[in-house]
Amino acid sequence: MEAIVDAVEERISPARAARLRLQIGRLAGVVPDALRFCFEICARGTALQGAVLEIDEVSGRGRCRLCNGEMAIASFVDVCPCGSADVEVVAGQELSEKEVVVH
Repeated sequence: MEAIVDAVEERISPARAARLRLQIGRLAGVVPDALRFCFEICARGTALQGAVLEIDEVSGRGRCRLCNGEMAIASFVDVCPCGSADVEVVAGQELSEKEVVVH
């Protein structure tokens, strides 16, 4: 979170952020509540202090390399309904800044 705050502050300075919106995949290994807690601490004394943090969670999606089917996945070891374990993760690992609103 500290790196995100630093990168946003560098980009928007000297403006102040009113809202920061992140996109986080459910397979990214990040706990949204932990990010919210860390955001308040990391934003203190920066251009993001007092900004609202919004988090859009992205569900996991996989594509089977055997049948080319696409399915919802909740972990990296989910198998395709066809029985294949050769599933490529195509969504759910995101951790990115989606929007910054300044004032």
